[in-house]
Amino acid sequence: MENLLRPLIVVGGSVVLTLVIGWATDFLLRKADERHHETPLWGLLRRGRIPYQLVLLAALLRGSYDEAQLLESRREGIGQALTLVLIGSTAWLVIRIASAIVETSYSRYAHSRAQRDPARVRRVRTQVTLIMRVVSAIVGVVAAASMLLTFPAFRAAGASLLASAGILGIVAGVAAQSTLSNMFAGFQIAFGDMVRIGDTVVVDGEWGTVEEITLTFLTVRTWDERRITMPVSYFTSKPFENWSRGTPQMTGTVFWHVDHTAPVEAMREKLRDILRECPAWDGRAYDLSVTDTTPNTLQVRALVTAKDADDIWTVRVTVREQMVRWLTEEHPYALPRVNTADAIPPPSRNGHRPSQDGVPHQQRRYHGAPRSER
Repeated sequence: MENLLRPLIVVGGSVVLTLVIGWATDFLLRKADERHHETPLWGLLRRGRIPYQLVLLAALLRGSYDEAQLLESRREGIGQALTLVLIGSTAWLVIRIASAIVETSYSRYAHSRAQRDPARVRRVRTQVTLIMRVVSAIVGVVAAASMLLTFPAFRAAGASLLASAGILGIVAGVAAQSTLSNMFAGFQIAFGDMVRIGDTVVVDGEWGTVEEITLTFLTVRTWDERRITMPVSYFTSKPFENWSRGTPQMTGTVFWHVDHTAPVEAMREKLRDILRECPAWDGRAYDLSVTDTTPNTLQVRALVTAKDADDIWTVRVTVREQMVRWLTEEHPYALPRVNTADAIPPPSRNGHRPSQDGVPHQQRRYHGAPRSER
């Protein structure tokens, strides 16, 4: 009877004690979260309740398993398994706690500076993300090494591994040259403030927003919801446009090709009216100028301003569309036209140029113009 009750008491007591301690800890964290709304730390720490309970259960079973006297022939194997579970769950819990602390610090910083310096907030967010990835990788490597060292065979092979570490390091460095260069490029991006999460960039002619940065790759979300993934070393070795560097304010251009008779001054006034009714225009500046001429058209350029890249796109398409509509409705003669004329023969001896097919050579035709203009 004692041989039956002893394992039940040891194993069942460990499970019950784990559930009680886990519930009490979660209850205290929940109460602390309700009292301190200004910090999300206590709520974030509750995410670690599962690895916390695993650590408690593995530690209790590992410490009391000898008292259970259960499966004596399998004692070493079961003890080894409990040790591995304890190491793995401890690493999991450490990562959760570190993540909660880092996210709490970042949320406080972002809340205090979101309005004053959004670019700085994006930079800190990028650094925090990469730091957490590095911490997770280090904890994972240490946990894996600790698990391996629990096996006697690996401890015996430690000396030979250290002796050959130099050769293995050289071979691994040559084999992982590309990976290591990307990792160092990731650190350079994070702490060199070259590009940040949330920045608007143009890469290989594609316009988009930086969505994710890791130690090895970077993801850009384009305007049409595609994702472009590229190695971070690209941003340290090739030029790219970062529209979010400095202040987010931007100046955009809109071009039209119009007839030489276009009312440029009236177009300036219309541009002013369009911008006044466009919510995306920030009111800083605008201008309209003739920038080039061709034998058939004038090139007219409008300069407009906005507070960021998204608004400058809205302002440009609005100005372009409404100006063309206004010209079509109010000044159709200002639209580009192709002027054609009959061939003019050389003058005769009496100095007059004969007409062909009864059509005087002075009469000109305009293709694409209204009938009243022909």
